[in-house]
Amino acid sequence: MTTITGWGLIGASNIASSYMIDAIRAQEGHEVVSVLSSDALRGQAFAAEHSIEHAAESLADLLNNPQVHAVYISTTNELHFKQAIQAAQAGKHVLCEKPLALDIQQAKDMVAECEKHGVVLATNHHLRNSALLATAKSCLQSGIIGKVQNVRVFHAVALPAKLKTWRLTSNNGGGVVLDITVHDADTLAYLLDEYPSEVTALTDQASRAAGVEDAVMMIWNYNSGIMAQVHEGFKTGHSQTGIEILGEKGTLIGTNCLTQEPIGELVLQQRNDDGELTRKTLDIPHRNLYIEGTRRFVEAMNGEGTPAATGEDGVRSLTVALSVKQALESRCVERVIL
Repeated sequence: MTTITGWGLIGASNIASSYMIDAIRAQEGHEVVSVLSSDALRGQAFAAEHSIEHAAESLADLLNNPQVHAVYISTTNELHFKQAIQAAQAGKHVLCEKPLALDIQQAKDMVAECEKHGVVLATNHHLRNSALLATAKSCLQSGIIGKVQNVRVFHAVALPAKLKTWRLTSNNGGGVVLDITVHDADTLAYLLDEYPSEVTALTDQASRAAGVEDAVMMIWNYNSGIMAQVHEGFKTGHSQTGIEILGEKGTLIGTNCLTQEPIGELVLQQRNDDGELTRKTLDIPHRNLYIEGTRRFVEAMNGEGTPAATGEDGVRSLTVALSVKQALESRCVERVIL
């Protein structure tokens, strides 16, 4: 008889519905056995729609379920901290959406509490599981473009109508910085093995008037000498995401690659001895980002490695994001204290 590792969903969210339920079920012996929504009727409908056995009436109800061994938290940002702490205290492994919390000390406390109770904490930074970005990282490690000098990140998108809810309010920890900057900070750390040491940022007048930023342009400096230009937004409807990594010997250009889907193109651009610009499209063994990330989390649960993005990684990406928010307020260069 196969032993089932049960998961509880804390949050009947779009991302759980679109990606994470399938990712969990793709792991041998793993199943979603319970879901909790802040709206009981929504939770029941969600459970029925996705063939989940149990719709929990409360967080305690879900955590006291002996069939639940791990939880996936995808509630609004201000709820992550208390839910993760209670899950750890109940002995459940925790896969939490970014940002881990709304302040650094809470995020650190989440890491400490999970360590205290011997459970795995991971941050669901899905882009670390991108085959395209893994290929780019291998290229950087090979030295094919030489020393990295600059990076340009284009992560301005149009927020779909179904997501124009709490992400555009301050009460729930909304705004583009806590939604996207955390991802880009983590992605560049994955590629460069480094976090920025100082940041500066501006948002547009409409964002300042609304009180929640939905468009941000930033410059990040790294101790190695790399400088990154990062553009993020919720209201850019006619562009693709992308990243350019400029080195002394060449440039890597990734297009349509900062997404939830296993898509995108990676080009190596160099000049030959005659000064002619050459472009080579690299082969990418695309894979489902969420299945890969969940696989890594399951391995960590089994004591066979570490998650793609740990709790500590989540603390660091949050630290960068909060430094950006501070720079938006001060309109000065802010140090990133990791």
